[in-house]
Amino acid sequence: MSIIIRQGTADDLPAVLQLIKELAAYENAPNEVTLTLEDMHKDGFGEKPLFELLVAESNGSIQGMALYFYSYSTWKGKCIYLEDIVVKEDARRKGIGLKLFEALIEKAHDFGAQRLQWQVLDWNQPAISFYKKINSNLDPSWINCKLTFDQLVSYTSSESRD
Repeated sequence: MSIIIRQGTADDLPAVLQLIKELAAYENAPNEVTLTLEDMHKDGFGEKPLFELLVAESNGSIQGMALYFYSYSTWKGKCIYLEDIVVKEDARRKGIGLKLFEALIEKAHDFGAQRLQWQVLDWNQPAISFYKKINSNLDPSWINCKLTFDQLVSYTSSESRD
């Protein structure tokens, strides 16, 4: 299988959204994806893009993708955050994930990023093994925090905030 890694375009979004849904199913959360093609088009290819894509393509078919965005560390400066890297289930174990990752590492280096950062679920042993194989630091000392959309709405609409 001949793979080309290239910058993703708006035309790739249907295949990318399908990969995102495939990832959600793998992570036992198939109903959690509420993102639409319209959202992705506006957010990734609008006036102020919030993310970029790398895609792995073979014979005109998208086999994998890496969705990332630029961030900033108060201690280090410029960074890139990898939101997701996904390879189609039937295309895994063929080096596609590594090619995507290497392309993103190169992009981070060219950008002058002080780090490339991402998360992995603690039960995702294939991904953890992959990240260990490429010598990344797995840091269990950080706790992920978030407020969901409903929590944001609830907080901003509450009359008394402690």
